[in-house]
Amino acid sequence: MQRMFAMEVIESVIFDWGGVLIEDPAPGLVKYCSETLAVSKEDYIKVYDKFGVDFQKGLIIEEEFWERMCGGLGVSKPKVPSLWADAFKAAYVPREGMFFLAAGFRKKGYKTAFLSNTERPAMRYFYQFGYDMFDVLVFSCAEGTSKPERRIYELTVQRLGSKAAQSVFIDDKPEYINGAKQAGLNTILFESVSQVKNELARLGVE
Repeated sequence: MQRMFAMEVIESVIFDWGGVLIEDPAPGLVKYCSETLAVSKEDYIKVYDKFGVDFQKGLIIEEEFWERMCGGLGVSKPKVPSLWADAFKAAYVPREGMFFLAAGFRKKGYKTAFLSNTERPAMRYFYQFGYDMFDVLVFSCAEGTSKPERRIYELTVQRLGSKAAQSVFIDDKPEYINGAKQAGLNTILFESVSQVKNELARLGVE
């Protein structure tokens, strides 16, 4: 159970996207992209690990990402306008219960934020839904920093107008939870919607 007991009243709830608000899209992204490029998942992941972070931080655009990826894989670049957008759409499975939870907390007066390590094609896809349950949206590709770097947690809290100790961050990846803890936030490691509700209640968020 990965969390810290709140010493101050919680006023802000921060939600991760992939793995919390939606099913983890990574397996679907790997499958879709590797099959499109006709390479093994293992080879795809090995090369992605070299260039994926720069793509998530917005330091390179999608075209350059695929140039690097395909160069490393020894294959031709994809001929579709945005392979990443196509793959992300195919892998997108929302957890309606988590979106409902976020909307409910916002209606009750809590500040809510969305914090994701996300590439620009995925960010554009997010905006198509018109989600209105978040006061603050923080995408790594728009900030030049990503989880678990301290700066992305700090700027999220600043934009909420809260203190770290008054905020709780929900993520499914232990390394990102640890990064949030280092920045002084309360944390919940996602396991299920009901588990998150129970953990939030223990922090006084109901």
